[in-house]
This record gives sequence, C-alpha cells and structure tokens, in this order.
Amino acid sequence: MDLTLRSIREDQPGPEWQALFEMYWPTYQKWFLSASQRARPGYITSVKKLRQHMPELLPVYEQLVDLAGGGDLAACFLSLYCPPPYLFGCSQAVWSRHQPILVRNYDYSPNFFEGSLLYTSWRRPVIAISDCLWGVLDGINEAGLAVSLSFGGRNVVGDGFGIPLILRYILEVCDDIAEAATILQRVPTHMSYNVTMVDRNSAFATAYLSPDRPAVIVGVPTSTNHQQDVEWKDHARITATIERQEFLATRLADPKETAPRFIRRFLQPPLYQTYFEEAFGTLYTAAYYPLKGAVEYSWPGHPPLRQSFAHFKEQTTSLHVKGRLTSTTEAK
Repeated sequence: MDLTLRSIREDQPGPEWQALFEMYWPTYQKWFLSASQRARPGYITSVKKLRQHMPELLPVYEQLVDLAGGGDLAACFLSLYCPPPYLFGCSQAVWSRHQPILVRNYDYSPNFFEGSLLYTSWRRPVIAISDCLWGVLDGINEAGLAVSLSFGGRNVVGDGFGIPLILRYILEVCDDIAEAATILQRVPTHMSYNVTMVDRNSAFATAYLSPDRPAVIVGVPTSTNHQQDVEWKDHARITATIERQEFLATRLADPKETAPRFIRRFLQPPLYQTYFEEAFGTLYTAAYYPLKGAVEYSWPGHPPLRQSFAHFKEQTTSLHVKGRLTSTTEAK
C-alpha cells in the first residue's frame, strides 16, 4: 500500500489549493453524492448555516468555491454541513510535564487519506493535516493551540458540520483552550467526535461532541474512540478503545516516563494499528509542540518529518506499507 504526504505552503488560496481540489474532487464528489438527495442540504441552507455558526470563515470559503469552479455541488461539499457519515479510529494524548505536547495516531483506511500537510495563512498561520480539502484532522496555529480529533464511538447522525471544518475554525480564530471550548459548545456537529487540545500554557482538555446532546468539556488528557461511557460495544471491542485509553493513562501516570519514550509508544502496539488490508491502520503519528510552533510526523523505523512555522519545507514524503513501512522524501 502506497501513501504520500505532501507538505505544501500557500499563504492564501490559490493554484496549489486548486490543484488539490482538481485531484481529489472526483473522489469527494462520489462520496458526497453517496448520501440521498433528501439528506443533503442545498446551497442556500449550507451557506446560511456557515454564516450563522462560523462567519469568520466565509471570505475564505468564498475564495475556495471560486477556485473550485463556483458550482453548487462543490459549494455544498465545501461547507461540510451535514456530510455523509464517516468513521475513523485514532488515539490522542497530551503530555504536559516540562512542556506541552499533543501526540496522536491517525487510524484510517489508506485508500481515503488525502495526504496533504498544509501551511496556510488564511486568517493566521496554521499547519495542519488536511481533510475534505480545507478541514483539519490535527494541527497547530501560531498562538500555540494544537488540536486533534477521533471518532466518539456513537452511530448517531444529526444536523451539523463535519468535525474537520470545526477544527479548522478553531485554529483560525482561537488563541487558547478557553476560546476553543466556547466554539465546541456552540457549533453543531453531525456525528460524535472527541477533540483533544492543548495550548502553549499547558492547559488541556478533551471535548465529547454529539449531534443529539450538549458538548461535554473535561480536563482529561487522553481520548480514543468512546466518550464518558462505551455506547457502541461492537465498535469498542473491534477498536480496543478501552485498552488503548487505559494504556495511555498508565503511561502518563508513570513518573519514570519521558516525553520521547511516550511518543515512541504510539509507534508500537497497542496504539499502532496495522490492519491495512482489512480496514484501517495507523497512517501517521503526530507530535505537536506548542512552545516551539513545531510538529513531527513519524512512522516506525524511519526518522520523523519535522516542520515548523519558522522552518517549513515543501516536499513529498512517499511511504510504502507492506508489513512494515519504507519511505523516501523529495524536496519540492
């Protein structure tokens, strides 16, 4: 299985983003149309909801729609309002001794990985792994706020936004945990997700989001694929969500644990997943450093890819998954 992670810097939406849209739109269009027409809000509703809940993103959204050709279908997709359901795994935790670090594994099918690391300055500088072309799977902004997401282990679907766009919104407009928590409590999500976050002051929190009940913000440094209780038992068993969270909690509580060793734990079982052929696997491990404005992306047996606001290099990292990972990196 081949994976590619492209590191791209484009301060304002332009030809680089347009090229990504043209590359991935056929796949996203098929996915977006997989929902029934009745379940898909139209253009007017989508823009109205975006203006109501995330008005600061409207200027960027309009630029992206123009670059995408201005069609109603692409505009509805880019609003990410009531998209089709999608599930993923993921483990995430905050290391807070001596310096704050957000560490996470992104577990998903390699067939549906966009593979774009974007450095943008739309409203402010943001470095993030992209999803749905302008949403965020995990990322950090220049204020030192880092966020990541995981599926919340509930199969309820409702009216709201896809979580990658909510994370984009947080990174574009928030400076700290308190501001991010306010947004997570007011912006509706279409499915259940967990958002773990940390800021440069070492404040951290996890938000349990659902479309059918209020957001719950807790001072917990870890999250996997359930919320306060396990509600989807089959999913919990298959993903070992309880076991992974207990492992993370144990490692964080160990006074002999170190930050480098803790990060390496994510490259090993039980956190690192290798079911690539069956359904999903760990596509990358990310470690975000709010005080440094930096991030490291890691894979087993290979040196990490390091990027930062001070030193961001446009390049392509190619990975081959076949039992283990091999990689090559090319400068742009």
